[in-house]
Amino acid sequence: MTTTLTISRAEYCVIACAEAWRDNGEVLASPMGLIPSFGARLAKRTFAPDLLLTDGEAMLVGLDGTVEGWLPYRRHLTMVTGGRRHVMMGASQIDRFGNQNISCIGDWERPARQLLGVRGAPVNTLNNPVSYWIPKHSTRVFVGRVDMVSGVGYDRAEAAGPSATRYHRLPRVVSDLGVFDFTGPGRSMRLASLHPGVTVEQVRAATGFEPAIADEVPYTREPTAQELRLIREVIDPKGLRDREVRG
Repeated sequence: MTTTLTISRAEYCVIACAEAWRDNGEVLASPMGLIPSFGARLAKRTFAPDLLLTDGEAMLVGLDGTVEGWLPYRRHLTMVTGGRRHVMMGASQIDRFGNQNISCIGDWERPARQLLGVRGAPVNTLNNPVSYWIPKHSTRVFVGRVDMVSGVGYDRAEAAGPSATRYHRLPRVVSDLGVFDFTGPGRSMRLASLHPGVTVEQVRAATGFEPAIADEVPYTREPTAQELRLIREVIDPKGLRDREVRG
């Protein structure tokens, strides 16, 4: 059995991202970023064998990257619009209800910074489950109100009605401090677990709003010995995870 002292913060983050796809069944995993990609591959190798992985373009691939099937764009769109995909995106800003911004910082008419643009975030959030990965938890990212809505949160989906809520689901937000879900009051963000070594006070200080926090918050689960071996020897033998999450 592994011990807490042998596990890095980055490895807890890989585990937390992998858990986003638990019990998803045969859905297309679309991880965006290094740690989410490691998480998806770990999930498929262990508790989510039916998960579908792609090369990011037009092919379904196996655990070693070999092509297992063709995913034409029309088929991809069918999966996207029917809730059969689970995306893990990033966020330049995210608020208590899960509204996400990757478009601009500041007022839309005259932004202080131009970012990626809205891209596919609205379609992703309204048509299939979307989780988020935040490698550096801070008040600049976890904000009281996003400057522009790219990904749709629970409050706005609810206001738009059944057509917006049918496939809308935000399972979790994983940061370098902990894991959050949306089971707080009014589907607001709740601290679900702390990564070992992190305190509730650290989370509060780094968050621009007050998340729902229970009297006792559990720690993010430890990887099993098998999972730790897979992360270190098979999925990320070069240790790239520790460049993204330090500590």
